[in-house]
Parts: sequence; C-alpha cells; structure tokens
Amino acid sequence: MPYTDSHGIRIHYQVEGNGPPLVMQHGFTSSSNAWSQFGYVQGLCRDYRCILLDARGHGASDKPHDPAAYALTNRVADVVAVLDALRIQQANFLGFSMGGWIGFGMAKYAPERINALLIVGAHPYADPSWDAFRNVDGTDPGAFLAALESVLEQRIPTELRPLVLTNDLRALAAAAQERPALDDVLPTLAMPCLLIVGEDDARCPAVRECARHLSDATVVALPGLKHTESFIRSDLVLPHVKRFLAGIQS
Repeated sequence: MPYTDSHGIRIHYQVEGNGPPLVMQHGFTSSSNAWSQFGYVQGLCRDYRCILLDARGHGASDKPHDPAAYALTNRVADVVAVLDALRIQQANFLGFSMGGWIGFGMAKYAPERINALLIVGAHPYADPSWDAFRNVDGTDPGAFLAALESVLEQRIPTELRPLVLTNDLRALAAAAQERPALDDVLPTLAMPCLLIVGEDDARCPAVRECARHLSDATVVALPGLKHTESFIRSDLVLPHVKRFLAGIQS
C-alpha cells in the first residue's frame, strides 16, 4: 500500500488509470474507497490518472487524536506531499464536502499545484454548523452520529451508517472543527472551477454565492438532491465532471 510522509503523518493513497492527473478527495467520515464504491473511479480512470487520498484521520492514513493536527494547512500539506511523491507538479482536483473544503484550501495555500478545481457539496464560507461537535469526543457513537446529522441537516443514509461507525471516532471528533472562512481567496482564482451541489442541500445558496465571485466558474445544481445524495448519485454527477474536464483539456 503506497504511503507518503506529511510532516510525520503517514498519508495513504492509491493511483488508478492513466491520463491527466486528477486528485480525488473524499468527504468527512469516508475514505478513498468511496470513489470506487459509488462508481467514480470506473467512470474516470479510462481517461484520467485518478489519485485517491485517504485524508488524515480516515481510511488507512494515520489518525491523530490531537485537534491541532487537523488544521487546514496540514490537510493541504498532505495533498502536496502525495503530489510530490508522485512527482506531479500540477493536477486537477475533485473534492466532495470536506474534500471540497480542502480543495478551497489548496486554492488558498497551494494554488500553483492545481490546474482546475471541481467541488461537490462545499463552499468556502465560515460554517458554524460544526459547533455541533463542540462537546463530542468520539467515545459515544450515538452522540457522534447525532452531531454529524446536525451538520448534514439530514439523516445519514442506511448504506452509509456502517461506513461511519467503522472509523476511529475519536480521531474524527478531533477533526470535526469549526471551518474558518476562505472566501478571501475567490477573487484571486484564475483557474476554471466546477461547483456541483444538490438543490435541496442547505449549502446550495452559499455555493451559488461563491460562484459569483469567481472569474471562471460553472455551477450545477442537481434537482431533488440533498448533501450526501449529491455524492452517491454518481450517475448524475459524473456527466458534468467528464464534460468539464474534457473542456479544459481541449
């Protein structure tokens, strides 16, 4: 299993396919395997070199229990460490939810490493909903799930609940911090951006507002979808991702 060292934290990654490099960063409580489970790798690996990271605290990467370890600058450093290990100077970036927030972090702290930004279900504004984890330390699975559902503003789908509970919940509770605003970076971004969000996701208005401040943004609102469904329904997401990537390659 390939790993790279990111300032003392081991980050696990996988590479599938050939073509222009595409970093794929999963959401909170998930892992890089989700991209295969829901059909994204199969849909993209024929045309792109899919670089699948396990975020720190998730999957096969190290899982520190210190909240300070999960600062956004550290998460950005993890992506850069993987790109460095693969000797890739610049890549496209596809991120869902937490992965999308890390994508905005890349745009702020390492923009020279990103060719294009594809964000699903995330925005760069401050998100006070993460206060739901303020008194959650991961020792009570029920309390953890309740806090997570408060952040998502929806019940966790049945097929995802086992995936959540197999995690190191103490590590994830440490990672569940208030997310500071990153919108100051928006006017500086010249890279093409694709923003996808479910119309029934509470984040939809903020995603639309974000697009207004980008010089090269395409926004897709998926009718009838809430937050998690905007990832699970790869049949609806992938056509937009493929069209966007084909356009920037041409």
